[in-house]
Amino acid sequence: MSHLDIDVVDFLLITIYPVIGLFIVEIISRKLKIPSWSKLITQGIISAAFAVTYVTVITAHWLTSVVLFALSVTLFYQARRAKIHPDKSIY
Repeated sequence: MSHLDIDVVDFLLITIYPVIGLFIVEIISRKLKIPSWSKLITQGIISAAFAVTYVTVITAHWLTSVVLFALSVTLFYQARRAKIHPDKSIY
């Protein structure tokens, strides 16, 4: 990553932060018995927030933000599916 002003360790941390956020929401939702559709919506919001942050605040991380946007769209779709048909949702 010599062409960027970021170290390899920092790059790894940038990819790990969203995962930590998703795991924290998962742990809290399992402890408090929160419905899966609201958990998935919260995870989608966290993923989209990280994607926006990586595009606006941290430069040169547009590919990571595209992947996070795709993940947030998928999470919102799964939340909708879990809300409409809870028996078909595996989450």
